[in-house]
Amino acid sequence: MLHLKKNKLIFLGLIITVISSCKSDDIDEYVPLTPDIGEEFSGGETTVFNESPEAFGFSAANLDHSLDADFGVGNSLFRQNWVTAPASTTARDGLGPFFNARSCTGCHFKDGRGRAPLFNGELSHGMLLRLSVPGTTSTGANLPEPIYGGQLQDDSILSATTEAGFIITYSDVVVNYPDGTQTTLRKPSYSFTNLAYGEMAANVEISPRVGNQMIGLGLLEAIPEATLLSFADEFDTDNDGISGKPNYAWNVQTQSITIGRFGWKANTPTIKQQVAGAFSGDLGITSSLFPDENCPTGVNCDNFINGGSPEISDINLNKVATYASVLNVPGRRNHDDQRVLEGKQLFNSINCIACHIPKIVTGNHSIAALENQTIRPYTDLLLHDMGEGLADNRPDFNANGNEWRTQPLWGIGLIETVNNHTNLLHDGRARNIEEAILWHAGEAEDSKLAFMNLNASEREKIIDFINSL
Repeated sequence: MLHLKKNKLIFLGLIITVISSCKSDDIDEYVPLTPDIGEEFSGGETTVFNESPEAFGFSAANLDHSLDADFGVGNSLFRQNWVTAPASTTARDGLGPFFNARSCTGCHFKDGRGRAPLFNGELSHGMLLRLSVPGTTSTGANLPEPIYGGQLQDDSILSATTEAGFIITYSDVVVNYPDGTQTTLRKPSYSFTNLAYGEMAANVEISPRVGNQMIGLGLLEAIPEATLLSFADEFDTDNDGISGKPNYAWNVQTQSITIGRFGWKANTPTIKQQVAGAFSGDLGITSSLFPDENCPTGVNCDNFINGGSPEISDINLNKVATYASVLNVPGRRNHDDQRVLEGKQLFNSINCIACHIPKIVTGNHSIAALENQTIRPYTDLLLHDMGEGLADNRPDFNANGNEWRTQPLWGIGLIETVNNHTNLLHDGRARNIEEAILWHAGEAEDSKLAFMNLNASEREKIIDFINSL
């Protein structure tokens, strides 16, 4: 009996020891994750904490009040429709004669992200088609398509015949995860309808572009060029498979080639040039930077009454550029949530941060509020080869047909709130974050495969993290 009791006591002691050991190990292993100090301030001191449908539309929190009036006028010029000349509203006439939208918000509703058309013939949706033929101009830009120019305008004033429309057809691409999960992506193809001025060139190059959310542009402009170049590794000298490179584009203001920052291929060097280019190409509004009207070959633009020469004054153009420069970056949501922090850890571990650089410090800028800010844009603003699946096969200055600028991720989780959709990538083909990740290839192939090899819960944590940005 004593022997049995002794054995029982020994067995009970082992159980207690094992239980105590497991409990101790669990306590030792469980270390709550914590966010970085200030991580929720995505735009540094410019950050505004707002999660409403107006989240993208506030001025920088630290903006000097002396710029409030310029912001207000720029906001008005950005949001209100332009009208056909002549009109009593002389500050807003001169629309067209060929255009894609009647206002900037036609492509950037509530300063947010556009989308592909929901049905054939839908107008002012936020997507346009760039056009070119092989070769470059004297400034290194793409040669425009001989009849329709560098961009298809799918709308026009009443006295003009619209250039054409376009149709998007989607085909399915099935993706199988290693764990057996299956999902279906959609791949777009494009065709034109009602070409009013003749057939497109047989060798036309077509590149669809969806308008991005407008937030934080001035902060991106304030990143020192030396910082961007420090991220570059064009020839992959460190052999990590990532070879980001800067684009260099024609600067209309300085009449020289300078580093590009804006646009899907970083083909525009400054916000002012980006704004003036959109007025010209998207609305048909001339400016001192782009003084010529857009008309198809064979159509004399002089036959249409314009809204002045130029149609937007330098004063007003500068106010719209100021407005675009100082739109706030929304603050993070759930940045201290354990699930989000675990997603961040996984995001880092599969090397998404090789291109989506989490933290950058801005330098000098003409607007003081944008200077010396610690920002978290999750971009390097460099060009990367994203593989054949996303290729538009259309070069753009130094960018080849497979290369795209790293898209900043800040604000991505609020696109649905602001714009009522979650369509992503340059052509809106991805219907959500997961699909956008699965389209990554080329330099991002290893990170995509690492994402696919995670279990479903881990993948969801990464998506939760990205949605918190």
